[in-house]
Amino acid sequence: MLSINVSHAKSFLSYPYEEVLRPRLERAQRELLNGGGKGDDFIGWVRLPAQYDRAEYARILAAAKKIQGDSKALVVIGIGGSYLGARGVIECLCSPNYNLKKKDTPNVYFIGNGLSSAALREVMELIGDDDFSVNVISKSGTTTEPAVAFRFFRERLEQKCGKAGAAQRIYATTDAHKGALKSLADAEGYEEFVVPDNVGGRYSVLTAVGLLPIAVAGVDTDALLAGAREMEALCEIADYTNPAWQYAAMRHELYRSGKKIELLACFEPSFRFMAEWWKQLYGESEGKEGKGLFPASVDFTADLHSMGQYIQQGERTLLETVVRFAADPDQLTVPHDDVNGDGLNFLEGKTMDFINRQAMDGTLLAHVEGGVPNLIVSAGERNARTLGELIYFFEFSCGLSGYLLGVNPFDQPGVEAYKKNMFALLGKPGYEEAGEALRAKLSK
Repeated sequence: MLSINVSHAKSFLSYPYEEVLRPRLERAQRELLNGGGKGDDFIGWVRLPAQYDRAEYARILAAAKKIQGDSKALVVIGIGGSYLGARGVIECLCSPNYNLKKKDTPNVYFIGNGLSSAALREVMELIGDDDFSVNVISKSGTTTEPAVAFRFFRERLEQKCGKAGAAQRIYATTDAHKGALKSLADAEGYEEFVVPDNVGGRYSVLTAVGLLPIAVAGVDTDALLAGAREMEALCEIADYTNPAWQYAAMRHELYRSGKKIELLACFEPSFRFMAEWWKQLYGESEGKEGKGLFPASVDFTADLHSMGQYIQQGERTLLETVVRFAADPDQLTVPHDDVNGDGLNFLEGKTMDFINRQAMDGTLLAHVEGGVPNLIVSAGERNARTLGELIYFFEFSCGLSGYLLGVNPFDQPGVEAYKKNMFALLGKPGYEEAGEALRAKLSK
């Protein structure tokens, strides 16, 4: 079971914060579990691992099996929470090189998360003439990036298979009742899955949003949900035996003491997109009203050779959260070299995990001595159950953290600012006057 070690951070605080925060954490816990807090119409994810829709889940698994049988590729079209969680899970459990590996499951391509012509063209070229399916994920169906990408891949499928054939290969994950994508899916006969009304995008990885592509990649989604259920039960405990309480409380107090940036670190390269998911989760949930830790991530040990200098001796506004996995069962050991030109024969016979672990421990000790507190999240073996625990742990901790800050952890009002300017500059109907004003500013 996941655990957290905050001992390397406590020395940075000179007061008994646990008892001071206890009443506020108890209140935040009640609001997450029972409602009554800011944004409580979006806490459907809290009970999701135990109360998910079994009938829809069965359809998700059936659709995944169909895609595995009739497609060499699945194109997942979505942005933000509509793709980061799924990509994070697939890369963490199946490899960042998943599409290059020999396997019995389809390649999975993520697109619609930007506006690059080169990126769109590349995915089309990689698919070539292979049979493929599309999972388009959007609650409204009008978000610019995925909507534009869907036009391209829908057209390509219809040219390849005809409208009726394409409809059998397009899966729409969208609103249950309304929206442009819902209307199109109804009209064209696409199989539909639901983005629940009470679950925001960044909390949706354990819904159809994440589960369909994750299942297509062959990940054990039963184990993923089981791990999340185990963590859900643990997070219902209203005291400091709850690891979410420990994490939320410590990062909150470090923030109050002057730490402004939280680095999420892992010594496994496959964790990179889980860190991207985490950045959206905490950035969108806490970053409002002039408040919130800035979430950033580093890949160790690689980034120790680029960012390590700053972490060790730069401005002392950093705290560090490190995700630590247990050793993988299949370990490589360092071979003997007769010449020993690199001087590394002292590592002969040692496993790569042992070396990685010593690098991790040495790094964390150095960072603490350099003024960077660190929190260690021990997550067990890198498997589906463990990742389910980790996902729910970070989600619940995020809800607690937002309430401790006094913000709504489930909205994202600032995201709309760039969209309004983009629509105005693109000439979207209704934005003409704003577009003229913006173009005048840009011409100065």
